[in-house]
Amino acid sequence: MENIELYIEYAAKIIEVAGVLTIVIGTIIALVKYIAVRQKSAHRSYKLLRQELGKGILLGLEILVAADIIATVVTEPTMDKVLILGVIVLIRTFLSLSIELEIEGRFPWQTKTENDHIDHKS
Repeated sequence: MENIELYIEYAAKIIEVAGVLTIVIGTIIALVKYIAVRQKSAHRSYKLLRQELGKGILLGLEILVAADIIATVVTEPTMDKVLILGVIVLIRTFLSLSIELEIEGRFPWQTKTENDHIDHKS
């Protein structure tokens, strides 16, 4: 049983690293796209940079939440650890929803037709 816990802990660490790398690579890709598009249109390139950065951060956050859940499974489930996990997941979920709203201009559960009547200033 000790070996399984050790492997699960390693898996959680690997997934955490993958989440951080996803954010870093997403940032690099966003910056490269920003520089490439900057030559054509400054306004459009800034919007593209924000959207691409948001996508990288959003994906990275979701991977990090998965790592936190897996890491919690390994440890002894005390009330303190469960509460800490809950707060971490809550904060990351709030960040994910905020970024999704920023990228798409709507919440994930809204259809595009529900939001068509809203005037976006971008």
